[in-house]
Amino acid sequence: MSIQFAVRITACFALASVCTLLSAAQQTTPPSNPDPSTQAQPPAPTKDQAASAGQQVPTDTNKDKDKKDTNANGQGKVVGTSNDRLFYTLPNFLSIENTAQLPPLTAKQKFAVVARGTFDPVQFPWWAFLSALSQAQDSEPGYGQGWEAYGKRFGTAAADGIIENFMTAAVLPSLLHQDPRFYQSGKGGFLRRSEYAVSRIFVTRTDSGHSQFNYSEIVGSAMSAGISTFSYHPKSTYLSTPTNPHKFVGSDRTLVNAADVWGSQVAYDTITIVVKEFWPDIHRKLAKKRKVDTVGATP
Repeated sequence: MSIQFAVRITACFALASVCTLLSAAQQTTPPSNPDPSTQAQPPAPTKDQAASAGQQVPTDTNKDKDKKDTNANGQGKVVGTSNDRLFYTLPNFLSIENTAQLPPLTAKQKFAVVARGTFDPVQFPWWAFLSALSQAQDSEPGYGQGWEAYGKRFGTAAADGIIENFMTAAVLPSLLHQDPRFYQSGKGGFLRRSEYAVSRIFVTRTDSGHSQFNYSEIVGSAMSAGISTFSYHPKSTYLSTPTNPHKFVGSDRTLVNAADVWGSQVAYDTITIVVKEFWPDIHRKLAKKRKVDTVGATP
């Protein structure tokens, strides 16, 4: 597990770094000529102008306001969350760059923001990579080899991620009234901030703003590991191989495997949350560097 986990982490941040470079290159490319068909339209009349002309002035109802709030920037942003992405790529919608107390998220909002991040397009190539890695290592050999086996591994990787995300950030936070958001500290040196970030795996806020043991993360990841391990991971079976037409393969539905998956999920979440703590600083430095490079490139 340790080697596979290390490879996953390395590949994740290597992919993110490549996407960061591509994003920076795109942002330094001069814009093309505007399409004549997209010329600016005349501004809509103000409320005073519309009223003087005898036109009906539309008013924002609470329902319309909620709809606007949950669709900010056309991206379905939930109020009290963010549109941020780690390395401009990986969804980071539940991270907040301050420790101020925000209005609590409703259960509907928790599910909405988790669904938005879980089914983000970047997740699909990530699951495809994990499936290819699993196939190359012949992990869970009960699936065998070939495209059919790869499809099963892809479904397993996707289901594992989906269940873990919803259990730790939507289902249990809704039932236990815990806040699934990560509030960046930004105070102190590297060690202090790293300790704070790691502590958030075990300590979280409640919807009312109090500190509480992070049952959502610890218990939620254990539950997701148990659900995935004992429901759709391969059972014991016989496989036909070139050297053994009746090779027996043991079941992966064991407590040891469930504990292994649980440990991997918690370790991955711990590393990710430390990156989330320092990402705003990295983001600002990258933005400053791009600004300097853009000004220097101006003729």
